[in-house]
Amino acid sequence: MPEIRHALSIKRADDFAQWYQAVVSEAQLAEESGVRGCMVIKPWGYGIWERIQRLLDDRIKAKGHENCYFPLLIPLANFEREAEHVEGFAKEMAVVTHHRLIADGKGGLIPDPEAKLEEPLVIRPTSETIIGDAMARWIQSWRDLPLLTNQWANVMRWEMRTRMFLRTSEFLWQEGHTAHETAEQAKAHTMTMLEVYRTCAEEDLALPVIAGEKPENERFPGAVETWSIEAMMQDGKALQAGTSHYLGTNFAKASGIQFQDREGSQQFCHTTSWGVSTRMIGGVIMTHGDDDGLRVPPRIAPWQVVILPMLRDKPEDAELLDYCEGLRATIAGRHALGEPVRVLLDTKPGKAAAKRWDWVRKGAPVIIEVGARDMENGVVSLLRRDALWDVETGKPAFQSPTREVAGQTIGGLLGDIQHALFTEATERRDANIVRDISDMDGLRAFYSGDAQFPGWVEVQWSKPTGAALDKVVEQLKELKLTIRNVPMDGPAADGPCIFTGDPAVERIYVAKAY
Repeated sequence: MPEIRHALSIKRADDFAQWYQAVVSEAQLAEESGVRGCMVIKPWGYGIWERIQRLLDDRIKAKGHENCYFPLLIPLANFEREAEHVEGFAKEMAVVTHHRLIADGKGGLIPDPEAKLEEPLVIRPTSETIIGDAMARWIQSWRDLPLLTNQWANVMRWEMRTRMFLRTSEFLWQEGHTAHETAEQAKAHTMTMLEVYRTCAEEDLALPVIAGEKPENERFPGAVETWSIEAMMQDGKALQAGTSHYLGTNFAKASGIQFQDREGSQQFCHTTSWGVSTRMIGGVIMTHGDDDGLRVPPRIAPWQVVILPMLRDKPEDAELLDYCEGLRATIAGRHALGEPVRVLLDTKPGKAAAKRWDWVRKGAPVIIEVGARDMENGVVSLLRRDALWDVETGKPAFQSPTREVAGQTIGGLLGDIQHALFTEATERRDANIVRDISDMDGLRAFYSGDAQFPGWVEVQWSKPTGAALDKVVEQLKELKLTIRNVPMDGPAADGPCIFTGDPAVERIYVAKAY
């Protein structure tokens, strides 16, 4: 069987971390900015984020939320009101202390000592406290509830070790914040938004996830409950792709979010918060990428179909462009996955083969090349990015439908690609979850074995708290492992906890993680 010459110089099996960086670069997703921990998101990468944003925003609004915007700068006193919250974020906060610069006499600039702020301002790491202030103003009566808000914004959390999309000091996200009359209503909404994230991840990003509750030590600072969606990357590590938090009345008490109930008494609201970020793009890369670059699920691809005319700087190019424009118009009139097909006729200068590999690395779902001979025969050369190679020949697996057939069937083809990517990722995940390890020796042996990319282990869990939980966390830290979540609708516990030996009350996932 001939050897396939892949488009990337680094393969996943050789160095997964370097492969990831290569995909980010060669798929033209992002680049270093020159500012520590901050990245420049390039048009193709930002186009993917815009698609995720649009699809998720529709889902959020369908649940009754309204978008708004809150300040980037938050008074330090806001964080000090909620002790557990400030402790959780203190090491990551970037702080503004001056409002003016002056010349230092040496050709540079320094903060003006006379322009020191009376109170430091924190660059937004998350917005619970400042949104809480607004909620306290907006809510007076039970008639004002529920209050359902969402914000699309950037945040800053100072990171020591950064990796583009996965962990950067500045990143883009949405954060939802809601207030409710009762704990039951707030908890129900927490679960509603967790399900929104699950369906968005699976149906839009083709990213299979497991939804469940995080253990006590992994809760959002100040939360009563934290729920997450967890995805398995191709190297077997877990990625927390989204979280939804029930905050109880903790933040309401800190911010004074009160209402007059139906009996005329004053009560504190029960609040929630939930968010996903550009980290999801990192999840798409590590779930769907291959040794040729990125494979973008059609739902979130900025361009689902790219048409490449094989131009030769000759008079007959005009006829070929007309032929390709007819194909573009036909495809643009079709629908796929509930929307008009997004199709690009790429007429930029350059050889078609070189442009093809650029789009392969970017991960456009369907690439169509059209040359003079194709035009004469009334056909096109069509390439599915999810099924790139003919393994028998070692060459790209071009199909040659007629122009009419290509135009008529493109919607179904894009749906097939979306389904194929999700199925492939789901089967890989399910094949890499181990459920027969019953003690710590077995866990150590599994993660110190010969497997290059060990997956997850589902273990019996007694739900320890306090010092007992701290001991478990330290044991796992020695193995570079973390507790992920307790899967919803998972099998019942039926034995002793792998860590404490006490009777288990549920099952939980353990894994290496990003």
